[in-house]
Amino acid sequence: MKLSLHRIELPLKRTFTISRESLDVQPSLVVVLEHDGFLGLGEVTENAYYGHTLDAMEAALLSAKPWLSRYVAECPETVWPAANEALNERFALSALDMAAHDLWARRKGQRLFEAWGLAWQDIPRSSYTIGIDSIDTMVAKLQEMPGWDIYKIKLGTPHDLEIVTELRKHTQARFRVDANCAWTVEQTIKNSYEMAELGVEFIEQPLSPNASDADRRKVFTNSALPIIADENCQVTADVDKCHGQFHGVNVKICKCGGLTPAKQMLTHAKQLGLKTMLGCMIESSIGISAAAHLAPLLDYADLDGAVLLREEPATGVRIEQGQIQLAAGPGSGSSWKTDVVTPSPTTL
Repeated sequence: MKLSLHRIELPLKRTFTISRESLDVQPSLVVVLEHDGFLGLGEVTENAYYGHTLDAMEAALLSAKPWLSRYVAECPETVWPAANEALNERFALSALDMAAHDLWARRKGQRLFEAWGLAWQDIPRSSYTIGIDSIDTMVAKLQEMPGWDIYKIKLGTPHDLEIVTELRKHTQARFRVDANCAWTVEQTIKNSYEMAELGVEFIEQPLSPNASDADRRKVFTNSALPIIADENCQVTADVDKCHGQFHGVNVKICKCGGLTPAKQMLTHAKQLGLKTMLGCMIESSIGISAAAHLAPLLDYADLDGAVLLREEPATGVRIEQGQIQLAAGPGSGSSWKTDVVTPSPTTL
């Protein structure tokens, strides 16, 4: 089993701003597993907020040599617990687990969702994200991407209601809003009623992840709109904690440690009666392609990370005005564009 790591930079079409940071270029790490002529691809992006740097992730992955060969004979779900304990770096593990699932499915000659025993039916449409900016610029961003059924609006400013009100003048599409932990209990409840009148479908993570249980339950009980957990739902154990405090959960593959726990979290959330959502970071079609195969488990999809890019280092699943279009071939369906592969990757 050969492991290679490729550092890449993902330039964005526009500066992307949320309540806590702005990005023009997203550093990313691509993990490639190779065995017996088959390649498996995985991806994870650097994230300052959660403290995951490319250096730290590379160091963790390069420590995988003693047990990497387990992926030859065992399915990734079987290997995941040992890999989690050995790496102790969930973002790095997420890319390795993604590559392992891709390789496993390619060797079986199946698409990922088929290898997992899922059926490609009742697939939700993805939203397109409008990052924080001046109101005029946010309107321009929406108008640059017409025809989407759903727009996700990043909020957390002094003008949040004004933003949604103005955007509503330019489309009849559904809105979803993500406050990125920037609102108080009182703001959330008040905003929920006004935003419900503006065609908002739900509110994602309005409160700080450190808010009290009492505050979360107060919002859960009194909000006019469903509340979806993001920062409060990072790992498998968090799903049970969200039950009774949120109406749904947004799972991020990089935060939980890969496709293995993401699939477990979504399945368990559905069993608890929670709405299921899969989100993404700003990432290439490598990460998006793998994530898209979890779509049969979703009520809501937010898989526009690659659509936000000015240049793409890969091909794969396409998100066309929200519709998830699978790529041909087994595994995730992603592949490198050969002219952008790092000439001298770190190899194990």
